[in-house]
Amino acid sequence: MPGEIDLADLKELQYTGFDTIPVEPLNPLIDRQFVYGERAMLARLVLKKGAIVPEHSHENEQITYVLEGALRFTMGDGRVIVVGAGQLLVIPSNMPHKAEALEDTLDLDVFTPPRADWIAGTDAYLRK
Repeated sequence: MPGEIDLADLKELQYTGFDTIPVEPLNPLIDRQFVYGERAMLARLVLKKGAIVPEHSHENEQITYVLEGALRFTMGDGRVIVVGAGQLLVIPSNMPHKAEALEDTLDLDVFTPPRADWIAGTDAYLRK
């Protein structure tokens, strides 16, 4: 089934660096790299100023940690939260949210469980 993760493949120890993981250009303003195990995923995103992540939600709990720059999140309930360098945001499962890069931004996102749509490449909302 597309998007299904074969858990048998995830029981191996992984030791790597982001410099060895290919950069995936999602659109002209967003590049992504990620690694995942059986129960969690770590993604590195580079967003150019003005990049938009359209509103979406997912079953995965998300922790976003901004290393450089700033992201403005708009939550489904209307709350607006600016997450700057050194700050983090925990987004519960199934909470609608969108984001805009207020400046060139580097962030790390942790997802649990891993994002099956990202692994399968069926995340069309990011590829516009």
